Amino acid sequence: MSRKYFGTDGVRGKVGAMPITPDFVLRLGNAAGRVLASHRPADGTHPAVLIGKDTRISGYMLESALQAGLAAAGVDVLLVGPMPTPAVAYLTRALRLSAGIMISASHNPYDDNGIKFFSGDGQKLPDQVEREIEAELDKPLQSMPSASLGKARRVEDAAGRYIEFCKSKFPVEFDLKGYKIVLDCAEGAAYDVAPKVFRELGAEVIAIANHPNGLNINDQCGATHPQTMVDAVREHQAHFGLALDGDADRLMMCDADGTLFDGDQLMYAVVKDRQKRGVLKGGAVGTLMTNFALEKCFADMQIPFARANVGDRYVFEMLREKGWEVGGENSGHLLCLDKHTTGDGIISALQVLAALRTPSTSLANYTEELKLYPQILVNVRTAAKLDFAVNADIQRAVSDAELDLAGKGRVLLRASGTEPLIRVMVEGEKRAQVEALANKVAEAVRAAALLSVSMSTSTTDSSAPE
Repeated sequence: MSRKYFGTDGVRGKVGAMPITPDFVLRLGNAAGRVLASHRPADGTHPAVLIGKDTRISGYMLESALQAGLAAAGVDVLLVGPMPTPAVAYLTRALRLSAGIMISASHNPYDDNGIKFFSGDGQKLPDQVEREIEAELDKPLQSMPSASLGKARRVEDAAGRYIEFCKSKFPVEFDLKGYKIVLDCAEGAAYDVAPKVFRELGAEVIAIANHPNGLNINDQCGATHPQTMVDAVREHQAHFGLALDGDADRLMMCDADGTLFDGDQLMYAVVKDRQKRGVLKGGAVGTLMTNFALEKCFADMQIPFARANVGDRYVFEMLREKGWEVGGENSGHLLCLDKHTTGDGIISALQVLAALRTPSTSLANYTEELKLYPQILVNVRTAAKLDFAVNADIQRAVSDAELDLAGKGRVLLRASGTEPLIRVMVEGEKRAQVEALANKVAEAVRAAALLSVSMSTSTTDSSAPE
């Protein structure tokens, strides 16, 4: 059964348009509640679900709709208000709940939103459970008898619990005294808790983008707009800059001079530190978009490396399959499964700072062996579905490009999951060569797409009545 509403990271869309409407989210909460109620605890008590949200103004509306749907299905609801996505995962597990729900569209603008589910163990909801919820969505909304309705209450100490959890993931023999850190909270879910974590560990924290108003989340700030962090680091002469995204599950960092470091470089720092200390378990997992230079660096270090599909869900699944602990995406999602069940921007930053050991050790020095390859991405819009994997002209262009790279780079074609696009990515040691090859492969894709449309039109015309 294919999924109609759930994508790789829950249900997401523009607020006011399907599926992010009050009536649909009410039905979604009710459907999820009925699925959870079918697995009612052995003691006969109500299943209980925790709901968190980021700072988007639409969160109030969607929270109420979810709460009503769940309560109608006989599920108790615990509310924590604005809280990072990884905090919802942690609290769901710590409070021994049936599931957790995060209302967020992560790094997207304020007028998007989404519903993300976690299982009782703090992991992304299994595909099978998502399918069960979708099956229930096809049925009418149902309400339990009054005596069996769910109740709702607020978890008053949620922020304090999560702050202590984050601090517990930093080595007890270290602190952050002497560090000056710029912390960009993206006007998002971590605006309150993130500065407290780093201050309580001893750092001097200059918090920016930490005054959300419901409309400014990710607006020219955070991990997707790291220049704001860079400028603040230079202005305040800080040792490091940390930039989270709207729901605080991804991280970008910069050095004192403003040099930026993406997820690939941060993962390298964490893996290098673990190998040096002899605690690296197995290898590391990246994605199809992970820079080829990182793979090459790990090979030189004799560290196994594997690529998963794009998306932290798939990185997590591969880590579990291999029994490894560290993985991530160049977008800034980092997973350390010995620290948390999901990507956590705050905990990721603490792992990197622990690897550096002192404020005088720069990321540039610590990761100097890793020289990222130029990576050029060209998006080719297609009017018709195009199977590039079997198209002879496209595959010929790809083979020619790979021959030109001579094993010192790679070519990747991916169909977008949300738009009629084919993404052409080429990376290698020389930028001019990579740009030329990316454009050449993209042109082959563009020509094949035009031919496909032409043939489709021709077939339609020839079958039309005279």
